[in-house]
Amino acid sequence: MVTGTVTNFTDPLPFQRALPAGDFELLPTTRGAFRGKLVQAKLNKIWMTRGQENLPRVLIRSTTADRATIAFHTDCNQPRMHHCGADVAHDALIVNNSSVMHRRTYGASRWGSMSLAPEELASASRVICGHELDVSQVAPLVHPGSALMGRLLDLHRQLGGLVEESDEKLANVEVVRAIDDELAYLMVRCLDEGLPVTTTQAERNHSRIIRRFEEFLRENLLQPLYVAEICAATGACERSLRACCLEHFGMGPVHYLWLRRMHLVRRTLLLATPETATVTRTAMDHGFWELGRFSTQYRSLFGEPASATLQRSPPPGLIFH
Repeated sequence: MVTGTVTNFTDPLPFQRALPAGDFELLPTTRGAFRGKLVQAKLNKIWMTRGQENLPRVLIRSTTADRATIAFHTDCNQPRMHHCGADVAHDALIVNNSSVMHRRTYGASRWGSMSLAPEELASASRVICGHELDVSQVAPLVHPGSALMGRLLDLHRQLGGLVEESDEKLANVEVVRAIDDELAYLMVRCLDEGLPVTTTQAERNHSRIIRRFEEFLRENLLQPLYVAEICAATGACERSLRACCLEHFGMGPVHYLWLRRMHLVRRTLLLATPETATVTRTAMDHGFWELGRFSTQYRSLFGEPASATLQRSPPPGLIFH
């Protein structure tokens, strides 16, 4: 039997916590009130998500997912999307097969994803393709045939509609089994038959630099970092590092580090209490020592003073790990 949920969000933190099959960080890149929605279903084999957000952002995953996952546009009339520095066409599948992933949007976005457990993918691909599929060997972006892609998008949309409407069909075991089996079949065939989007040697080199950058960032997450340190850690000159960050994040390395630390401050303030924390201490703990400048930048980015964030209750669904 399927389990389905429809959840609306007014804060990016619980939104990122609700994303399946990975550990995510979502960074809106412009000021504005965040609005997001997730329609999610778990079938016997397939997990499905339909998401939408109103702000441009960078989505980061820094751990290897325990499920084979694909993602795609669900609306062809929307701003561009980049995955790991490459433009995502509206008829392309994103294959989440890297331990470090960055997905950037340029405006309001609508997207879908679906996943299989590794053993389910292996079993289904043996039957359908005659060999086992390994998503780590598939290109990050593939173009399936139009008929396969069209059917996958249509069935994904129909399942999302059934979840939103709490349709009685979802209580029928045979209906759910039929949807589950067809989605798994379509996913396997799209991965097996999809034409890879080729990358250049320069793009592959840039991806390696970004992976080293993220590893260095995770090791020094709360420390103020400088370009010379990052260049030494990644083995890249400043010009190359900047080019890599512009491709993957849409911003230079200094601004990217600043944006992540600002969101870390906000999360810390939301989870703290005025009795046990202060804005000054929290800002300094995250490497902000020009407190007047910090206050101005915080208000500009989040639309409220940091002291107001500290006084507010955490948004529903926010759990600190």
